[in-house]
Amino acid sequence: MTTKPKVGEPRARGRLTQPNSGRKAGTPNKVTTEFRETVQRLLDDNRENVAKWVQQIAEGAPAVKVRGRIVFPARAPDPSGALLRLSMLADYAAPKLSRQEQVGDGGGPLTVVIRKET
Repeated sequence: MTTKPKVGEPRARGRLTQPNSGRKAGTPNKVTTEFRETVQRLLDDNRENVAKWVQQIAEGAPAVKVRGRIVFPARAPDPSGALLRLSMLADYAAPKLSRQEQVGDGGGPLTVVIRKET
């Protein structure tokens, strides 16, 4: 039998209200970690291919005909597209760094004092 909480009392929410439940701060998410490892292995296993693919995008590709039919249409050179794709792959291989700003008291300029001890 359940009882209604009194007015002003927080409702119990199961495991979320238990102290020390869940993942500790700074612990990486398991699924995210596995995904990053999989992408890293894929990049490592295809290192030569990735370089070739990026080069093909940058330099473009001629049309390929098989038995008189165009199988792959010509692609114009796209160096910026190659860099874009390379940067997209890098997002999975290396963690992004967060920006941090150092400020002084009250959000003002940082004061640095250097003392030379003799």
